[in-house]
Amino acid sequence: MSKILSIETSISICSVAIHDSGHLVGLLELHQDAVHGSKLVPCIKSLMEQTGYGMADLDAIAVAKGPGSYTGLRIGVSTAKGLAFAHDLALIGVDSLDALARQVLPEVGPGNFVVPMIDARRMEVYAKVLDHEANSLVATRPEILNENSFGEYLERGKVYFLGNANEKARKCLVSPQAVFREYVNGARWVGEIAGEKLLRGELENIAYFEPNYLKEFMVLKSKKNPLLS
Repeated sequence: MSKILSIETSISICSVAIHDSGHLVGLLELHQDAVHGSKLVPCIKSLMEQTGYGMADLDAIAVAKGPGSYTGLRIGVSTAKGLAFAHDLALIGVDSLDALARQVLPEVGPGNFVVPMIDARRMEVYAKVLDHEANSLVATRPEILNENSFGEYLERGKVYFLGNANEKARKCLVSPQAVFREYVNGARWVGEIAGEKLLRGELENIAYFEPNYLKEFMVLKSKKNPLLS
């Protein structure tokens, strides 16, 4: 028996879910930009009220650990750590791209590939390559999309692309082997993977756990002279 509250804030969607012994009990999602800071905690409270679960009923808090939006990940992970610490619960980190890819695996056959992507700036994405059994073939990395991207895999079989970068990926990945699926990140899939990790005892150290931002967050310095403003 395992009861897990899952949080997914890798992209603009604010998504929370509760699983009980691997079964989805409740899901609440807001498809709005820039609401994680103000809406994540209210969403959690609302979901728990709707499902009748309390913090005392839970065994673990799971959170998408990245890559993705710097602000979204920071808010999601800090909230998960705070809840886990305050209520003495296990903390489980789930790769955002693994959770995204899980949605399409049932339709991917042997010899084919999955490329989950999260949109970054301009033509850049965060991506990885998985086989049909979700084994990682290429680790998560920033990728600048062009007509040659993932060509090695498109020559060998169908490649299933999914995530919020599909719109720009279609512009350059022109191949009969490219299959685009309109799946995006959600806490439901974070919770599924988290349940398996909990059974294996793959837990995070609350004190030291940090998101996988993949690239250092950079703050641009103002070019204005403060003495002249």
